[in-house]
Amino acid sequence: MTYFSADESHAIALDQADPLASYREQFFLPRDPNGDPLIYFCGNSLGLQPKQTREIVTQEMDKWATLAVEGHFQTPRPWYGYQERLAEPMANLIGARPDEVVLMNSLTVNLHLMLVSLYRPTPTRYKILIDSPSFPSDTYAVKSQLVHHGFDPANSLIQARPRSGEETLHLDDLQQLIEDHQHELALVLLGGVNFYTGQAHEIATLAASAHQAGVCFGLDLAHAAGNIPLALHDWGIDFAVWCTYKYLNSGPGSVGGCFLHERHAKDTSLPRFAGWWGNDPETRFQMQLLPEFVPQPTADGWQISNPPILSLAPVASSLEIFEQAGMPKLREKSLRLTGYARWLIERLGSDRYEIITPAEPEQHGCQLSLYVHDRPQELFSALRSAGVVGDFRQPNVVRIAPMPLYNTFHEVWRFVRVLESL
Repeated sequence: MTYFSADESHAIALDQADPLASYREQFFLPRDPNGDPLIYFCGNSLGLQPKQTREIVTQEMDKWATLAVEGHFQTPRPWYGYQERLAEPMANLIGARPDEVVLMNSLTVNLHLMLVSLYRPTPTRYKILIDSPSFPSDTYAVKSQLVHHGFDPANSLIQARPRSGEETLHLDDLQQLIEDHQHELALVLLGGVNFYTGQAHEIATLAASAHQAGVCFGLDLAHAAGNIPLALHDWGIDFAVWCTYKYLNSGPGSVGGCFLHERHAKDTSLPRFAGWWGNDPETRFQMQLLPEFVPQPTADGWQISNPPILSLAPVASSLEIFEQAGMPKLREKSLRLTGYARWLIERLGSDRYEIITPAEPEQHGCQLSLYVHDRPQELFSALRSAGVVGDFRQPNVVRIAPMPLYNTFHEVWRFVRVLESL
């Protein structure tokens, strides 16, 4: 059991003993009008900018200015094959093999591309199961796919909802839904970590339940990639999609990621929306001479357009930091940060709010969601006025996410002191 103290000296001592403390210096910190760093607990929405990112992006801009088209082949980091060189560090981060990973497009575009290939409804098995609350973009995408295939979402979309009076889902309820609908389910799509509650699902167990029922299992990892340990290949996940601008600190609207298990990635017979960058690179530039699409037998075979270099450069910068720090150490610090925050918040004993994120370490990541019973928007505004940057989700949830790469235990202590004063 971890020992915590409410004394400020304890927070300072935790920071002094933190082996990852130096990584904070590698990021630009937003500041108040006096030039003091804000308490930035909003990396679950937009991660901070690594200082080296500006240098890397500037190098690509300079290459464009001085070399133009020749930049595709000039070192360092020639543009041709840029995304291929990022596959291995990204695969390491999510527990995959490099040929199962590709960086392209954005999350919801990639989700649509995966559904084109892996949502294969039949007259009897056509329903899709999602968790609730699901991120709106996922719900929109799934409903539009159902309509595209001629199904009515009102009776073909199954939403797993929390029990009455609760905010998070139970593993056995999800498993029961899969079992109850196994003969009509075509796909299960879950968020690895729920955007609203911060709950992390027991992914490996749920994937096994889906596969036992003969159902494809996919994930939205927007709030999981770079946040919690993942082993997508070993868990047998069919597909996953994610963004890189939250925990992966790659900038607003940056390029997304996509995983297909090798049993799918190698299957060139799978239907897909084709584009020239997914074509066999050996014949890619024969163009009009070979007009038939020949997909690569890897996740790269789902690419449509050539990679966006200025969007990939920040990803390269971020992955370099993750490779240096190591996900095991980041996870260890993350659990201590959120554990410390939870302990301090619960110690206040306020009736105004409660933490709805599960307490079990394997069921949460960096984020803690505060369910505010009384004047939630007022509380959130007061936190912001006091220099705490979190975010607010209607109708009454304040989300805070202490990040192991750039947040400190003393910031957690200061945040709870602000919360206490309110």
